[in-house]
Amino acid sequence: MQEQDLSYLQSQDTDVYKALRGEEKRQAEGLELIASENYVSRAVREANASVLTNKYAEGYPGKRYYGGQEFTDVVENLAIERAKKLFGCDHANVQPLSGAPANIAVYFSWLEPGDTVLGMDLGHGGHLTHGHPVTYMSKLFRFVRYKVRDIETGEIDYDQLREVAKKEKPKILLAGFSCYSREYDYAVMKSIADEVGAVAMADMAHIAGLIAGKILKNPFDFGFQVMTTTTHKTLRGPRGGMILSQGVVGNPFRKPEKTVENLPTLIDRSVFPGLQGGPHMNIVAAKAVAFQEALQPSFQTYARQVLKNAKAMENVFRERGVRMVYGGTSNHLLLLDVFQSFGVGGKEAQEVLDAVGITLNMNSIPDDTRKPFDPSGIRLGTPAITTRGFREAECTQVANFIVDTLENKNDEAKKKSVREKVRELCRKLPVPDSFS
Repeated sequence: MQEQDLSYLQSQDTDVYKALRGEEKRQAEGLELIASENYVSRAVREANASVLTNKYAEGYPGKRYYGGQEFTDVVENLAIERAKKLFGCDHANVQPLSGAPANIAVYFSWLEPGDTVLGMDLGHGGHLTHGHPVTYMSKLFRFVRYKVRDIETGEIDYDQLREVAKKEKPKILLAGFSCYSREYDYAVMKSIADEVGAVAMADMAHIAGLIAGKILKNPFDFGFQVMTTTTHKTLRGPRGGMILSQGVVGNPFRKPEKTVENLPTLIDRSVFPGLQGGPHMNIVAAKAVAFQEALQPSFQTYARQVLKNAKAMENVFRERGVRMVYGGTSNHLLLLDVFQSFGVGGKEAQEVLDAVGITLNMNSIPDDTRKPFDPSGIRLGTPAITTRGFREAECTQVANFIVDTLENKNDEAKKKSVREKVRELCRKLPVPDSFS
């Protein structure tokens, strides 16, 4: 990753300048294993830092509330058309500021206060926006949850899910997760949604890049009507969100009949003016660049390698007796029970690994008996290190570094040795500026 020219910032604000240089060094010399993080290309960074940050563009292409929209319309239309091509859908709203606002916009487009959503339990891998009681959405809508049947395999109890859906009559049946290492049976979920008259919605924030890269199944191929996602993570774009949908795309400033066919228009109205004001057009431009990168054949190669690398790490953990929740992985992430495996809590494991240059996050495991801020598990993933060019051999090394460090967490010499090996790997495979 080429060092960014920050000379003007340095002369204007030395405190922020030093923080940015520090972050550049941290990223260059450490391994990013947070499953929801990735590196973007220099082209995405340049679009992100462009003059479009100066421009208000409330509305949609051809239907704005401000003048001077010739070029904002160009970049937003590019982002929309590229997203549609990537995911095979009728419409893409590229304005959501992140994944949570994207989910909230879908809820408001289709639900009335008090309506029911059936989604994955947070303790079994779901996301806060899928109805956790601490969120404001849980005060407006009624969320009921399904769980994993078998923690050792990750199998979802679809029979129970069907029975809950028949009893609760949700308006939205939601597939999606924040920490689940297996793949959904989308055909079964769509059949359940049809049986109870629910909209089938998929929150694919974590695996959108693997879907775009044709490594994991696309919910739209099974009849889902809506898919939300972030645009970073495995999709390797800027921080932001997106809503993809099937149906008729109409004028968002004319209220359509509330039908499934009109979901694209209902969603557009929900995003703006319902939930957000002006979109961040510099981010929209960066999304367009990232989508074009994801349309290249090399992105499919990248997506395949993400999965290969995760499986390589899985093999090490299995061989060394580390308990993997759900028994391993079918995507980009792994959830390790470090409390059972090493007698260490997730918070301490995160801190010990951070000290040797391996960044990941503490994470609860299903039905965890420990507190959320010191849970039993850690979550890790391979998107960012795969972007660096890591393959199975390097990922095998990294998995062994993790086990070695946690087994010797009080051995300063051992940890110092791991830190030097991490730096050596980082020098060997630096963060690239472009992806081929």
